[in-house]
Amino acid sequence: MPTPTAIEAAIARWLTSSSPAPAVAHEAWYHDRPAMLRTGDPYDAVRMPRSLVHAAADSSVPDVVAGVLAEVLDGPVICHPGVWYYALVPPGTCKTWRGVEAVVRGPGAWLGVPRPDRTEPTPVLPYWAVPVEQAGKLCDPAAVAELLRVGRARLEGAAL
Repeated sequence: MPTPTAIEAAIARWLTSSSPAPAVAHEAWYHDRPAMLRTGDPYDAVRMPRSLVHAAADSSVPDVVAGVLAEVLDGPVICHPGVWYYALVPPGTCKTWRGVEAVVRGPGAWLGVPRPDRTEPTPVLPYWAVPVEQAGKLCDPAAVAELLRVGRARLEGAAL
């Protein structure tokens, strides 16, 4: 793994700030494995079913899906290939979330977080469908809920 820039280092510090042992996360990233990090602070994570995300994007092509997610959510999104997408949202979202299409992982939950520069789609390893641009920048929960609503409507053939 190349030496990170100052911005990449700040993002890595922010991502691992919930960990009592950030070095363990950095070790996982060094070996190209996702780091298991707690959610709840500095972010919660909305676990979005792949089927709803692909329906909302009207595509399953990784670059197309990533483009739609970047435009609509304007914040970091992790793809766990074949199963889930995780939108990083502000801490406390788990307390106010009312959407039935997704579950929010808040305090005490764990999330497999790819290293900050893992942005290329892979068949197995998690990667950033929408990378973290800056520490603290998160998806708006209302935008996430609307994306999922659109996906559900498209799957059910309802009018948008």
